Amino acid sequence: MAGRGLLAAGLVLLAAVAPAYAADYTVGDSSGWASGVDYSTWASDKTFTVGDTLVFQYGASHNVAEVGSSDYSACSATNSIQSFSDQDTKVTLTKPGTRYFICGVSGHCSGGMKLAVKVAPAAATTPTPATSPDAPSATPSTPSETPSTPSETPSTSTTPAGATTAPSSSKSADSVGGASGVEARSVMGSLVGAAGLVGLALMG
Repeated sequence: MAGRGLLAAGLVLLAAVAPAYAADYTVGDSSGWASGVDYSTWASDKTFTVGDTLVFQYGASHNVAEVGSSDYSACSATNSIQSFSDQDTKVTLTKPGTRYFICGVSGHCSGGMKLAVKVAPAAATTPTPATSPDAPSATPSTPSETPSTPSETPSTSTTPAGATTAPSSSKSADSVGGASGVEARSVMGSLVGAAGLVGLALMG
């Protein structure tokens, strides 16, 4: 994991210092590096930055010499910084500042084969922070530990199991019935007696 982190950090640093893009410029476009071309006008509408490449395409009768400011003005290749004659020269612009190129063949520089380019610092890309994989959560989710509490209050019966119901008493009814029968016999006796008296009176 540490190795991956260092690799990611290195990539971010590289992206921060690398140019946003690099371009290749063919000097003189379709005319190439030749006599009779106004290279000041050719370069005037271009922005050269660190990382760009100049491509010089020319015939065997020409060459390319990079020189200092004073030799550029004097069209002198005697103290050239570097020179090329491969007819397809590529020069990478590695640092900001002005760079000067001429054709070292006598009379060609004064005939217009000279180029000065102003090199701007490269536009650095905005570094993007490296993202690390999501770390697993160290705290497990805690399940609920409170069980549901059953009701502990038993249902109670208000009537005792051994309770008996007092029997209803019928003695009072029997007493009432007996009293009614005695009174009925007494009334019947009185009626029979009265009927007998009435009969005797009629016979006399």
